[in-house]
Amino acid sequence: MKITEIDEFHPGLSESIHRLLLQLTEKQLDFSDDMLRLVIESPNSHLLVATEDDELVGMLTIATYITPIGKKAWIEDVVVDEIHRGKGFAKELISYAIDWARRHDIPILMLTSNPKRVAANQLYPKMLFQRRETNVYRMDLTEEKE
Repeated sequence: MKITEIDEFHPGLSESIHRLLLQLTEKQLDFSDDMLRLVIESPNSHLLVATEDDELVGMLTIATYITPIGKKAWIEDVVVDEIHRGKGFAKELISYAIDWARRHDIPILMLTSNPKRVAANQLYPKMLFQRRETNVYRMDLTEEKE
């Protein structure tokens, strides 16, 4: 397995990413070449992909930002292709993300995980992520208000 950060657009990559994202969410997604270009070109988005035998088997995104408290990063959109789960790809991706954050002097690395994702929620504490007692609030600005 090889993990790389995508730093330039490649034709066909959008379709492979879209296929993985459909395994992550039930929401209707319109992931396109244009969206991939936006992610790649953003200085605050870092798309990491895991490949095996030139096949995309997993991915995650590191989103970085700075607050008055300091540098922080979120790990987002962690997904491993269902036919490749249980082989350690998620662990390798998360390990790579942790090393990436260290190399970029980011002291705080966070993520969230849906409680339904049992394997993920077992993995993160093993990788020394600490569960926080907090409330996460979300507003979807695309939904119509009643």
